[in-house]
Amino acid sequence: MRFLRTLSGLTAAAVCLTACGSSGGAVSTASTPLFVQPSGSTPASASAPAAGSAAVPAPSATTADPATSSAPPSTSPAPPATTEVKYVFPVDASNVDFHTTHSKYPATDIFVDCGERFVATTSGVVLETSRADNYVEGSADGPNNGGLSVSILGDDGVRYYGSHLSKVQSGIEAGVRVTAGQLLGRSGKTGNANNVCHVHYGISPPCAKTGDWKVRRGVIWPATFLKSWRNGGRKSPVATVAAWEKKNDCKA
Repeated sequence: MRFLRTLSGLTAAAVCLTACGSSGGAVSTASTPLFVQPSGSTPASASAPAAGSAAVPAPSATTADPATSSAPPSTSPAPPATTEVKYVFPVDASNVDFHTTHSKYPATDIFVDCGERFVATTSGVVLETSRADNYVEGSADGPNNGGLSVSILGDDGVRYYGSHLSKVQSGIEAGVRVTAGQLLGRSGKTGNANNVCHVHYGISPPCAKTGDWKVRRGVIWPATFLKSWRNGGRKSPVATVAAWEKKNDCKA
């Protein structure tokens, strides 16, 4: 019988330290968790307007990363610039929870049973997919940490990334247009997931669009936006992402 996971500090530490950014080698269960704590002012002060209906830039054409499984970019027309942005919670399941902190860099782990629906946060175009689990236990941080994964470039100009999937949905390839709530894959424990079913979730600017895995895995804290979307809100990460990009010049 399913039950809602209550995340304790030790649970989050055990997954985050090993699943989403270990520095190589197995992590001892006796080691002290070193969480990166969100700044008290970052999510609140840098968020976009409450209505979340800023003008929408047309997505740029992208070239698939040869290291990933991909298809040629689609020629599907971009939506009108005045389209209102819709956001949805990225995991379509009732038995789901997430933490406000994460190990080493801003992101989150969405804890859910294996096989649940991972969906598009908003409408946009697929940037990258990985359909093969090439992670080798104990290896250094790198693009293989995520196992099976999908990233999309939203119509709001923000990249949304989910990894550790058990399956990438058929037809989800680079260049394919998707709509908010569309099935992208299924939750799982591929890559460096510490054998725990969850979806690693990251929000970032597209920067190089493909291949920049350090940025793609997440650069701003998702929790404040996830809370809004889970309750049917439309809180936008556009301003927070733009502020990070301006400050860091896409260097994570």
